[in-house]
Formats: sequence, structure tokens, C-alpha cells
Amino acid sequence: MANVGLLFVGAVLFLNGLMLLGKVDSRAAAVFNLFVGGLQVLTPTYLIIAANQDPRQIVLASGIFLFGFTYLYVGIGLLMGLDTTGVGYYSLFVSIVALGYSFVSFRLFDDQPFGVIWLYWAFLWFLFFLLLGLKMETLTSYVGWVTAIEGWVTGVIPAFLLLSGYWVAENFFETAIALGAFGVLTFATLWIALRRKRPGRPAEEYSTPGYPAGSPG
Repeated sequence: MANVGLLFVGAVLFLNGLMLLGKVDSRAAAVFNLFVGGLQVLTPTYLIIAANQDPRQIVLASGIFLFGFTYLYVGIGLLMGLDTTGVGYYSLFVSIVALGYSFVSFRLFDDQPFGVIWLYWAFLWFLFFLLLGLKMETLTSYVGWVTAIEGWVTGVIPAFLLLSGYWVAENFFETAIALGAFGVLTFATLWIALRRKRPGRPAEEYSTPGYPAGSPG
């Protein structure tokens, strides 16, 4: 069930990345944020109830709430034209907590790939904090590209591999190394490439008044 949710997390990250890049209308995409946010709140609630007080299962499910609340917050904010600082500072909270989930994935669950994926998410939500909380609008294009890319790398592809049975423990170490190398090289190269171009338009140009379209995925 959580793997199905992960697939749609990839979809909403991809869509929100395109919002930042000016390809998708923010109010139109807000509805999809609400759909995925609702799914990512109902799913961990069910998993925790079904866990029969198993602390390992509860820990695994609890992290999903971080993102479910993000998407609900974003969807409502986009539709209502709310100021971004609230979701921006909530993103800082998510970024810090994601580091803890990364540690748990490495040490408690011996799941190196998801340990790296949690680092991806910590980095992305920290970028959301910079863009939405601190209003660093020159980051708009960079955050848009990172969001769209992470939608596939941390959501769609892992979910498909999990659902199809190709996510196997025997390959965890190699998968984690590949994910880490891809993230560092891709996001560093993207940063350099975008810095050489003229900064993109402010996020507000893609949004309803007071709420940037490139809100966290």
C-alpha cells in the first residue's frame, strides 16, 4: 500500500516541479496535491492501525505523514492564495526530521537505498524552505528542476521496482552508491548550468497571489 502511495508522490513532485518551471498552472495542480495529500495521510493511518503496535512498522509508516501534510498544506495554500512562510518553515522541519529517518533506514532497517533517498528528500525540503520560507526567488528554476527530477528518482522508479519485485536486498549497496553518485553529480551540474544563465522569473509569476506555484511536492 505504501508503495502505491510512493508512486503518486513521484507524480506530484514531478507536477510541482513543472509548476516552478512555468509549465503547469498552480491552481490546476493544487487539486492533485490535495488528492495525494489525502492518500498520504490515510495510508500511514491504516498502516499504523494494522501494525499491531509493532514499533518498526510504525516508524516506517510515520514518515509518510511528513509528506502527506506537505501536499495538503500546499494544495490548500495554492487555492486560497496563502503566504508561503508557513509551508516554508514546515519544510525546514521536514528536512531536519528526514535526516533522522535516513539514519534509521541505514542503521535500524539496513536499507541503504532508502537511507540515501531520505537524504534526497532532506535536501529538497531544505530547498523549499529557502524558496518559500526565506523567499530566495533566484532559486526558483533550480528548485523546479530538482523537484521534477526527484519525482522520478525517489518516487516513480523506486515504487515501480518495489511493486514489480525488482527492489531486492542483494543489490542494496550498489543501488545506494548509484543513487548517491547520481544525486551529487546531477544537482551540482544543474546548479552550475543554471548559474551561467539569466536567473528565472520569480515564483510569484507562476502562482496565485502570495503563493508561489513551485510549492513543495
